[in-house]
Amino acid sequence: MMLRVLIGAVIGAGLGFGWHKLAGCPTGACPLTGNPFISTLYGMVVGVLILTSFH
Repeated sequence: MMLRVLIGAVIGAGLGFGWHKLAGCPTGACPLTGNPFISTLYGMVVGVLILTSFH
């Protein structure tokens, strides 16, 4: 279970940071993609939720 959480967090963080780099908001006005920390954290949470939902 902990391995799934760790893998989901790493994959989600990578995808969240990648989303910030590819579709980020250069002005910082977008709440999700304007800050790399927030988009990485959001990606981590989503990655953990997706991978832990499978049994």
